[in-house]
Amino acid sequence: MSTPDFQLKGSTVTVVVLELHRYTPELFPAQLEERIQQAPALFQGSPVVVDVEQLLIPEGQLDVPGLLDQCRGAGLRPIALRGVGESLAEAAADSGLAILPAAASRQRRNIREEAEPARDVEIRTEQRAAPAARPTRTITRPVRSGQQVYAEGGDLIVLAQVSEGAEVLADGNIHIYGALRGRALAGVHGDAAARIFCQHMDAELISVAGHFLLSDGIADTLHRKPAQVALEGDALSVEPL
Repeated sequence: MSTPDFQLKGSTVTVVVLELHRYTPELFPAQLEERIQQAPALFQGSPVVVDVEQLLIPEGQLDVPGLLDQCRGAGLRPIALRGVGESLAEAAADSGLAILPAAASRQRRNIREEAEPARDVEIRTEQRAAPAARPTRTITRPVRSGQQVYAEGGDLIVLAQVSEGAEVLADGNIHIYGALRGRALAGVHGDAAARIFCQHMDAELISVAGHFLLSDGIADTLHRKPAQVALEGDALSVEPL
């Protein structure tokens, strides 16, 4: 038997989720552009999963091709639809995108009459499929630009700096005993109790359980200082160590 020219591997990657609450075609492009401009380096050209699970309009009224075209026009690259019901199944299949099941932690409802959301669209980062628990992962060398380090099922300890353009992820906590200049994403499978600790806060992006904060959202008094990051409600809190 000849040796195959390829391998099929499972992998964990950071993915942007565009979670639709409402969809007004005339308003959506401007709202999306506003959010993207908050972090153009993160969102421009980024693969995105379009989540319609919490959509507040009947599915049959959603123009799937139009929605996807507007996403592409804003510089996003839709790769999958999530939370699609029967009424959208055909349109979703025609889109050529992957179809993902609804998030396991939510109960699907096509129309929700309670808790009116503040915005039509939410963009956040997310990881999929929680793995079994594994030991803490320790990195002793600097994480350089373009590199990604992931601690699956546990905490991540970095004994050096995380450079600009680098990314560190963990299912649990992240401890960085050097400068954090890149991206740090803790609790990537939804652990809201996860935290980020670093000796030198200069991050491009920090995230806990899918809730993120960009560098300009971190108080100037904490820049280049020891800090910890925790999720309080639906917002990140950055406090001195």
